[in-house]
Amino acid sequence: MKTNLVALLAGIIFGLGLAISQMMNPNKVLNFLDITGNWDPSLAFVMMGALGVGILSFRFILKRPTPLFADAFHVSLKSHIDKPLVIGSAVFGIGWGMTGYCPGPAFASLGLFSTEAVIMVIAIYAGFFSHRFFIKK
Repeated sequence: MKTNLVALLAGIIFGLGLAISQMMNPNKVLNFLDITGNWDPSLAFVMMGALGVGILSFRFILKRPTPLFADAFHVSLKSHIDKPLVIGSAVFGIGWGMTGYCPGPAFASLGLFSTEAVIMVIAIYAGFFSHRFFIKK
C-alpha cells in the first residue's frame, strides 16, 4: 500500500512538472523541434534541469544497498549501442516529431481528454504489442 501511495505521489509530481513546463502542449514541443522556423528553446532548459536532477540523484541513490520501496534496483546492464537501440530511438524520435508527444506527456494529457493523446497512447501500445509479436518471436 505504501509503495502505491509513493508511486501515485511521484506520478502527480511528474504530471505537474509536465504541465508547468508545458511539455503536455504539442505545439510547444513542435516549436522546440523546429530549429529552422519558430524555434522555442525553453524546453531545452527543462531537459537540462531534469538531467541535472537525475545525475545528482543517481549518484546518491545508487550508493544505497536497495531502494526504499523495492527489493533491488532495476538498472540496465547494457553498455553498448546496438541495432534495437538505434531503431527504437529513431521510432521514438519520429513519433515525437510527428505528434509533439512523447510517452509521459501523452499519458498525462489523457487527463485533459485530448483526442490526440488518446490516439498517441493507442499507438504506443500498438508499438509494444507489434514489437512483442514481430521481434520477440
